[in-house]
Amino acid sequence: VKKTMKDLKGRTLRAGLAKTFAQGVNFIVRVGALMVLARLLDPEDFGLVGMVTVATGVFSLFKDAGLSMVTIQRASITNEQVSTLFWINMLVGAILGLLTFGAAPILASFYHEPRLFWMTAALATGFLINAAGVQHSALLQRDMRFGALSVVEILAQVVSSAVGIGMAIGGYGYWALVGMAIMTQATYTVCLWMTMNWVPGLPCLGVGGTSMVRFGGMATLNSIIVYVAFNFEKLLLGRFWGAEALGIYGRAYQLISIPTENLNYAIGGVAFSVLSRLQDDHNRFKRYFLNGYSLVISLTLPITIACALFADDIILLILGPKWEKAVPIF
Repeated sequence: VKKTMKDLKGRTLRAGLAKTFAQGVNFIVRVGALMVLARLLDPEDFGLVGMVTVATGVFSLFKDAGLSMVTIQRASITNEQVSTLFWINMLVGAILGLLTFGAAPILASFYHEPRLFWMTAALATGFLINAAGVQHSALLQRDMRFGALSVVEILAQVVSSAVGIGMAIGGYGYWALVGMAIMTQATYTVCLWMTMNWVPGLPCLGVGGTSMVRFGGMATLNSIIVYVAFNFEKLLLGRFWGAEALGIYGRAYQLISIPTENLNYAIGGVAFSVLSRLQDDHNRFKRYFLNGYSLVISLTLPITIACALFADDIILLILGPKWEKAVPIF
């Protein structure tokens, strides 16, 4: 047992360092891309995309149906079970893509903005693309191969940022943001397939699918509640105040979220995999959780205070002078 725990601690440390490094690089790339795009595009461009993503984001909560968590969390899982989950993910992705496409005219009418129709239709393809890589990502996390996963995340961020900036320079306006979003998912999925040497088999019945779907459903329900709590105001801003107001609010919201999201993702991804391995050892489970939680809080508070104290300088540096209205919101 001691040897196993020592090995787990070593893997946890290596995984944590890999995730932290990856999120550090992603933070630099995301902020760098935001600095460039904020100067090339107008608040209205960001607001138009924000109108779509606030609504389609509800569908994105179902994009993996919580089934990636099933693959990571289970003490043991067979190839037949993972293959079955893969095809369930593909079915869910296809349904969500069709629902998003069907919602395109509704969004255009709701916001009184006809440009949203084709933007929504284009973003609908992302659900099927994403579904093809859900189980590959989950298997990498289950094996705690966070180094490989980190490289994939960095590549996806770099490629999509380059595409978005290139389209913005080419004068494509808000389509640069749409292209950037689609390219992130496409690059990420392709790289996952190349990294994880696993090809799904045919779906199987009688492999415990009901219990796995039930677990995934509870995880998805939790995500829905959190999403509504954090995004309902964006829906109302877009509806009653328009694209420009939502664009200003959305960039301030995104900018304040980037450091904490990267931090939480780096620690949370490793923590979920580690805690899943310790789910039957309650004392170690509790100790690992509390230590990780203390680390998150100790890093988050200084970042939050610094952002509040230097809001004017941060907005001017990253977004530029035309975004000064975002300072009080930030």
